[in-house]
Amino acid sequence: MDDSLFLLVLIIIAALGFGFSNGLNDAANAIATVIGSRVLSPRKAIIMAAVFNLAGTLSGALLGAYVAKTIGKGIVMPEALSLCTIVAGVVAAVIWVLAATYYGMPMSVSHSLVAGLLGAGIAAAGTNAIVWGTFSKVLLAVLFAPILGFLGGFGLMVIIMWLFRRSAPDTVTSIFSKVQVVAAAFVAYAHGKNDGQMPIGIIALGLMIYYGKDQFDIPLWVIFASAASVALGIALGGWRVIRTVGTKITTLRPVHGSAAETAAAAVIEAASNLGIPVSTTQCISGSVMGVGATKRLSAVRWGVARNIMATWVITFPICIGLGWLLEKALGLLV
Repeated sequence: MDDSLFLLVLIIIAALGFGFSNGLNDAANAIATVIGSRVLSPRKAIIMAAVFNLAGTLSGALLGAYVAKTIGKGIVMPEALSLCTIVAGVVAAVIWVLAATYYGMPMSVSHSLVAGLLGAGIAAAGTNAIVWGTFSKVLLAVLFAPILGFLGGFGLMVIIMWLFRRSAPDTVTSIFSKVQVVAAAFVAYAHGKNDGQMPIGIIALGLMIYYGKDQFDIPLWVIFASAASVALGIALGGWRVIRTVGTKITTLRPVHGSAAETAAAAVIEAASNLGIPVSTTQCISGSVMGVGATKRLSAVRWGVARNIMATWVITFPICIGLGWLLEKALGLLV
C-alpha cells in the first residue's frame, strides 16, 4: 500500500471515528432533555435519536450537503490541503471530543473539527491558506447560537405559560409529554442535517485530493457510512453529557424540554440551510438555560453553565494547537 492510499484509508477511519465521537457527545444533547424529564426511557430515546439522526444526515446530503461542502472546501483552501493535513485536523478534533465526553462536558464537536483543520492548515501552508470569510461566520455562530437558543427557549416558554395559564398542571404534563418526543426527534433530525454532514465532508475531501479531482463529489457509500458512525455513537450513549444537559443545568419538566428542544432545533435547522456548522450543544444548552430562567434566574445552575461555556471557548485554542502539532509530526513521519 502506497503512502497516499494509506493516508486516504486513515482519513476514512478518522472521519468515521469523528462521527462516532460526535454521536457520543453532540448527539447526546438531542435526547438529554427527554431523558432528564423522564418522558422516554434511555433505550427508547436512543433508538429514536439514531433513526431521526440518520434521516437528517441523508436529507442534508441529498438536499445540497451545504455543511459538508463548508467543511470540505470552506475552512482551508483545498489546493493548500494534503492528506496529512486532513488526518491531523480530524484526529485533533477526535482527541478533544473524547476527552470532553469522558469528563461529561458538552462541547462543540463541529467547532472542534473546524479548529483542528484550521490549525493543521496553518501548519501546512500558513495563514494565507485559511478562508477567513467562512471562518468568521463560524466564529459568529459560536456567539449567536447559544444566545438565539436562550432567547428562543425563554420566549417560547413564556408563550406556552401564557397559553396554558388556566390549565391544570397534570393536563400540561400530559400534553407536553407527547410534544417533547416530537421535539426531541426534531433535534435529532436537525443534528443529522448539520453535524452529520461533517464526516461526509471529510471523506469527500480526502477522495477529491487522492484522485486529483476539482469536483467535490459525495459517493452514496460515504453518506451511509457517515450516518451509521454517528448513529453508533448515539447508540452507545454519551451518558455523562446527557446527565449534565438533562439534569444539572436546571430542573426540567416535559413542558420545559419541549420548549428547549423546539427552539434549539429551529436554530440548527436555519444554520444548516445556510451551510454554517453550528453546535448542537450550544443551541440546546442555551435553550435549556432560557427555559430555566423563566422560572427564576436562580433556577439555572450558573456554575454548571459557566463550565460548559468555558469548554466552548477553550475548544478553539486546544484544537488549533493539536491540529498544528499533529500536522508537523505527520510531516516528519510521512
